[in-house]
Amino acid sequence: MAQSNEELIASVVRQLMKEINGGGAPVAAAAGDGGVTAADYPLGMKRRDLLKSPRGIPFEELTLENVESGKVVFEDFSISGEVLNFQGNIAASAGRTQIALNFARAREMTKIPDERILEMYNSLRPHRSTKAELLAIADELQGKYNATVCAGFVKEAADVYERRKLLKGDLPSTD
Repeated sequence: MAQSNEELIASVVRQLMKEINGGGAPVAAAAGDGGVTAADYPLGMKRRDLLKSPRGIPFEELTLENVESGKVVFEDFSISGEVLNFQGNIAASAGRTQIALNFARAREMTKIPDERILEMYNSLRPHRSTKAELLAIADELQGKYNATVCAGFVKEAADVYERRKLLKGDLPSTD
């Protein structure tokens, strides 16, 4: 029997919360491990020590002078998966599970090349892909990038598109 969308979402949220909480332990600030809670928000003011670029450049070093000298590059102004994880922990500790889920999805996307993200995005537009093509994307997200939250999102989209006749080959609705 197929899971309903609500059951699928609940399952993905449960899995995400386990990952965010380190296997089910309560989210709590812990010295040395970067654990954060809503009390640490905003990180840029309260926990600058945790903020680093994807290449590991500390937040304080992201200056115009360091850009001009070449010490920091364009990539350093992107958010890292680690910082997105911190933001997800903050949201989860504040009881904002949907926002925590969004941060988890964003964190997963930091592992995927930008060009591939754009291709996937275009595939998710109505009438662009078959259900099999969308499910193949979900499998790629899961298998190649270990992006379980994103994979669940694409699987849900495939089911919704099928129900609403938004798959490639379906005629657009006239209502």
